[in-house]
Amino acid sequence: MIRDTSAQDRPIARSPRRHWKLAAIVLAALAAIALALPALLRLGGAQASVNASRLTIATVERGALVRDVAGEGKVVAAVSPTLYASEGGAVVLRVHAGDAVKKGQLLAVIDSPTLASKLLQERSNADAMQADAMRTEVDARQRRAALKSAADSARVDEQSARNELERQQKAYDAGASSGMQVERARDALEKARITQANAESNLGLNEDALRFEVRAKQLAHERQRLLVKDLERQVEQLQLRSPVDGQVGQLFVAERATVAKDAALLSVIDLSALEVQMQVPESFARDLAIGMPGEISGNGQTWPGRVSAVSPEVVNGQVAARLRFDGDTPGQVPGQLRQNQRLSVRVLIDKRENVLRVARGSFVEEFGARYAYVLREGIAEKAPVRLGLSSIAHVEVLEGLKEGDRVVVSGSDVFGERTRVAVSQ
Repeated sequence: MIRDTSAQDRPIARSPRRHWKLAAIVLAALAAIALALPALLRLGGAQASVNASRLTIATVERGALVRDVAGEGKVVAAVSPTLYASEGGAVVLRVHAGDAVKKGQLLAVIDSPTLASKLLQERSNADAMQADAMRTEVDARQRRAALKSAADSARVDEQSARNELERQQKAYDAGASSGMQVERARDALEKARITQANAESNLGLNEDALRFEVRAKQLAHERQRLLVKDLERQVEQLQLRSPVDGQVGQLFVAERATVAKDAALLSVIDLSALEVQMQVPESFARDLAIGMPGEISGNGQTWPGRVSAVSPEVVNGQVAARLRFDGDTPGQVPGQLRQNQRLSVRVLIDKRENVLRVARGSFVEEFGARYAYVLREGIAEKAPVRLGLSSIAHVEVLEGLKEGDRVVVSGSDVFGERTRVAVSQ
């Protein structure tokens, strides 16, 4: 008979501790399920799940909202005149690019033989007209003297005829003369009177004619003198002088180059009137106004500034604005600033204290500032909001959010049209 192992088996008594361990594990599992049940229920209501690393989350807080525009600008001269050739000719430069110049200093000379020759000719014509006017004046005095002499002779003849008539009348009354002689003396007096009247009339008429003739010659000379004066002005303009204190900017022509009339020759930069030009996005440009304070930084220094001009034209979504230095212009110190130098510019548009704000992100443009995803207990829920003013860093919250709320400010485009999205860590 084959023996089995039944004689070797013996029952093992169960320990009461094992029951307690199993009960503790079951209770812990039930507690964990109870604690996680609300979260599970919320996750169950979510329409999708997104990892938090793909999102930018900001907290709503209270603080100052500073609306400003920052960017890069370049130094430009508010006064930068360009000198042009008033006449064609060869240019002789007296300065080089970058030279410091004073107002009135000679910068270049245009050699124009044609204009110089024309000036000499017109001066000669003016001298000839002056001599002609003087000769006419002398002739007028001579003719005036001759006419006056004729008038005086006629007056004497008239007086002589009057005296003769009186003598003949007395002789006739005394019976020493005939009546015919009296009549002849009376006719002679009448003739002398007519001759005198004509001589005086001729004197008056010729006086006016001579005066007009002399005046015409004088006016012709004056006109020629003005022509000479204008040519002298044109010749003087051939010497180009600096209109301001500053620095020679660019030379547009080479030495002894022949240029045409109105050709650009060189530019002068007024270092006492420098400004900084910057490009401002169109969305901010509508809020810019002349006189707004700004800040200009460069070369390890910072200068206060103010907006001096805003262009009315939009180019490629940007608007050009200019800031002038508020106070002493740094360009007055040699080498401190240069034309077209790049500087950092910041314009303060508005500043409000103790406002409810949140970091600015793409959600402002994505939802038209009407919605935002608020993150509560791992769920990003779409909520209506009303936003106010915005700066580069923050946007003002008017309605829909409270202090301490966490908002998805960037990356919410992955949510699509969903209203509830689970955010996993």
